[in-house]
Amino acid sequence: QVRLVESGGGLVPPGGSLRLSCAASGSIFNINTMGWYRQAPGKQRELVATITSGGTTNYADSVKGRFAISRGNARNTVYLQMNSLRPEDTAVYYCKFAAPGPDYWGKGTLVTVSS
Repeated sequence: QVRLVESGGGLVPPGGSLRLSCAASGSIFNINTMGWYRQAPGKQRELVATITSGGTTNYADSVKGRFAISRGNARNTVYLQMNSLRPEDTAVYYCKFAAPGPDYWGKGTLVTVSS
């Protein structure tokens, strides 16, 4: 069974940067969209950023100009560069791959923005 594994989370002070990575443990064919979502304590999971197979990106208004999503050279990898982090960015970040059939989700990586 193919799994998605996120990495790169951690504790960072306000204004700092982190780069999240997500890789599939095996091959996933015909991926349409890769995305990052996040869930803060007591809140619903929300979209952060997506990138299509054609390279079109989409961002939540709250992260525009600060975050950047990109696909890796390896077909089944995606990254999220996060700059100018704020305390309100604190959340568990999940990656998702959308392909024919059920979506693939990772188990998440915790990002904490605090001084």
